[in-house]
Amino acid sequence: MLILASESPRRAALLAQVGIVPDAILPADIDESVRKAEQPRAHALRLATQKARKVAAQRPGAFVLAADTVVACGRRILPKALDAAMVGDCLALLSGRRHQVLTAVALVTPDGRLRTRVALTRVTVLRLGAEQVARYVECREGEGKAGGYAIQGRFEAHIKEIAGSYSNVVGLPLALTVSLLAGAGLER
Repeated sequence: MLILASESPRRAALLAQVGIVPDAILPADIDESVRKAEQPRAHALRLATQKARKVAAQRPGAFVLAADTVVACGRRILPKALDAAMVGDCLALLSGRRHQVLTAVALVTPDGRLRTRVALTRVTVLRLGAEQVARYVECREGEGKAGGYAIQGRFEAHIKEIAGSYSNVVGLPLALTVSLLAGAGLER
C-alpha cells in the first residue's frame, strides 16, 4: 500500500502522470515554521521527514511518501504566499534573479526505514515590471505557493531559464521519486 502524505493536488497529479496512483492520500498536519538559522535544504528535509513519519505512525506497514518544496534566494527561504501582498513581495525579490527550488522527498518503508533524497533546480526569472507583477498578483495563481508563483501556470511566461527538474519546481521531482520508490521495492 502506498500512502501520499501531502495535501498538494499537484503532487498527486504528478504521480498519476507517471502511472503511480496512491492507495490513499493523508495530509500530515505539522508545524512548518522555519527554525532560527535553518538552511533551505535542512528545512525541506526536516519537514518531509516529519510528514512521512507522522503518517507512517498512523498507517504502519505501508509505504508512506512525503515531500516538501522550498524556494530560496541564497539562504533566505521564501514563504508560502498566503495572500496578494505576500505574492507581490516574493515576486519583487525574485524579479531579475536566479533562485533555487529544493524539494525533499521522504519515504518510510513498511519495515519503518526512512529514505530521503533532495532535488535542486535553479530558476532564473525575467526582470518584472510593476504592471506584470500586478497582473500576476491579480490572477491569484501564486497564493498558497512556495515563493508566490506556480511555474505550471501563467508565471512560466516570466521564466528565463531553468536548470534541473521542471517537475521539482511544480512540487515533486518525478525521476528522483520514481527511483526512490523502485529502490525501496515499490514499482507500479
